[in-house]
Amino acid sequence: MFTGIIEAAGEITAIEHDRNNVHFTVRSPISGELKIDQSLAHDGVCLTVVALGEDTHTVTAIQETLQRTRLGDWQVGGTVNLERAMQAGARLDGHIVQGHVDTVGECTEVKESGGSWYFTFRYATEDLLVDKGSVCVNGVSLTVVEPTDDTFRVAIIPYTYEHTNFRDLRPGSQVNLEFDIIGKYIARQMAAYRK
Repeated sequence: MFTGIIEAAGEITAIEHDRNNVHFTVRSPISGELKIDQSLAHDGVCLTVVALGEDTHTVTAIQETLQRTRLGDWQVGGTVNLERAMQAGARLDGHIVQGHVDTVGECTEVKESGGSWYFTFRYATEDLLVDKGSVCVNGVSLTVVEPTDDTFRVAIIPYTYEHTNFRDLRPGSQVNLEFDIIGKYIARQMAAYRK
């Protein structure tokens, strides 16, 4: 379980293919504090630490993860948002994030607005967003602005822009999206009543 509050940005230093799996090695300020078998969100994807270096950690993505996320597009030198699992009893500063990506979205617009930024994303899935609700974009807990049937916007403050990979997003960039778990359960229950 995560909160969507990014702890650090890491740099992908190596990518190794092993049959259907891919091992990603990441250098980050928190890698030295990690342990083998620990869960860590990478751009919102919950992955298990399988190896440690001096200032790096390695995680493995299976085929299912590669198909549902944008991890297959990662390249050496790329930046990834990192968050360790939430501790029981800690403050929930963002929202409840499982680290289970629902779909991949596409950035369609980046607009600077007096020192902050508006990012617009398009996605192709059932409508699970509400205005002022929560969404997780590349692991970042954000507030939904002006959702339509297939798009939404988020407002990014300078701190988030500078300390996450939002600074690297351009129109056409792919992102991992996780919709609010409470909204997903409500949508599932409502679908059962509509039958």
